[in-house]
Amino acid sequence: MRRNISRVKVLSELYQYDLLNHQVNEDCFKDLLKEVDGNEIDYDELFATSLFKGIIENLSYVDRTIALHLEKYPLDRLSYIDRSLLRMGTYEMLFTKTPHNIIINEIVNLSKEYSQTEDYKTSKFNNAVLDNISKAINKVNK
Repeated sequence: MRRNISRVKVLSELYQYDLLNHQVNEDCFKDLLKEVDGNEIDYDELFATSLFKGIIENLSYVDRTIALHLEKYPLDRLSYIDRSLLRMGTYEMLFTKTPHNIIINEIVNLSKEYSQTEDYKTSKFNNAVLDNISKAINKVNK
């Protein structure tokens, strides 16, 4: 549960980062991670911080990887939320040891909660893109 909450915090910050044209507000991120609605939350602060910073530091590589698997769909046409979700999932698959199926499941669940349309097209789209990226990574690593 702690990593799930951490991913929600990172999603919020990536969304803001995208809206502010790639400006990092370190103080806002720290405040965002400390509390929700004035209440302390239990989350993995180290994981959240390293995930956010890792995505930002490797953003061009992560974005190129996503763009290769969008199939005639430009990255900038994605909603801010979906772009942030795909960045988070792609980064984790490329740079962490977390199993890909767990990462994809987490991102699909976040899609359903934060980006979902009634017909589940958004979560299906994000699932398909991340699944294709996972297959490509596994092919390279063999």
